[in-house]
Amino acid sequence: MSHAARSPLAGYMFLLPWLIGFLGLTLGPTLYSLYLSFTSYNLLSPPVWVGLENYVRLFTADAKFWASMRVTFVFVILSVPLKLSFALAIAILLDRGIRGLPVYRAIFYLPSLLGGSVAIAILWRQIFGRNGVLNLVLAQFGIEGASWISDPRYSLLTLVALAVWQFGSPMIIFLAGLRQIPTDMYEAASMDGASRRRIFFLITLPLLTPVIFFNFVIQTIDAFKAFTPAFIVSNGTGGPANSTLFYTLYLYQEAFGNFRMGYAAALAWVLLVIIALFTAFAFLTSRFWVHYDE
Repeated sequence: MSHAARSPLAGYMFLLPWLIGFLGLTLGPTLYSLYLSFTSYNLLSPPVWVGLENYVRLFTADAKFWASMRVTFVFVILSVPLKLSFALAIAILLDRGIRGLPVYRAIFYLPSLLGGSVAIAILWRQIFGRNGVLNLVLAQFGIEGASWISDPRYSLLTLVALAVWQFGSPMIIFLAGLRQIPTDMYEAASMDGASRRRIFFLITLPLLTPVIFFNFVIQTIDAFKAFTPAFIVSNGTGGPANSTLFYTLYLYQEAFGNFRMGYAAALAWVLLVIIALFTAFAFLTSRFWVHYDE
């Protein structure tokens, strides 16, 4: 091997394309958005430094900020546990060695590929509208359904249902985790006369906690970042009565509706801090309930 090939310079040359992309497309824009969060900027004139004014306004004088926070946290609290519970239940059913497992796995995973698309969000409006499919089905039983997406009492729940429907990704991960649990532990428990319920809570669930923890963190972060369904279902307004005003949707309104880019950057950094605090808290508490093999 030549001296040139052994030189560290060769490694840096291979790393250069990624490094350029990281600095130009990730780190650079991130730091610039941090700078913009301390400015007043409308895309048409140069940024004007305002210090902490954007952040002070966020926490003291912006009612829509608190409304979006409430909606987002309710969405996260409802959608994540329901999605993970449903995904785990389906994974357990598929883990029983049924015929055509790859086909079922692909069918159940499909909503995760399509659920975040504009087309599915439009379809959701057709299902839960006043004259939608759901109300047509209910009418067959003599039940008059509501306009689910136009009623503040139910509009957020329709988006929760859409999020739960996208259970395919965590389901695949749960299924992989279930396949890693040694079968001899189940056999020993069965020989001791343990019921299926005890086997699930004393063997399956504890050994699956690393996978549950991973899915919980990933799905919660995704829930905080949810945008497309709320944007399409509410026509970008977050209505009715701000009931679907997700945090990301409000950020979008401020940035591209009101052209307050500096204020939107402050919103983005607050969201980043919230997600970072949640992730740190999840890792700090994981040692009390996540069991790893030694």
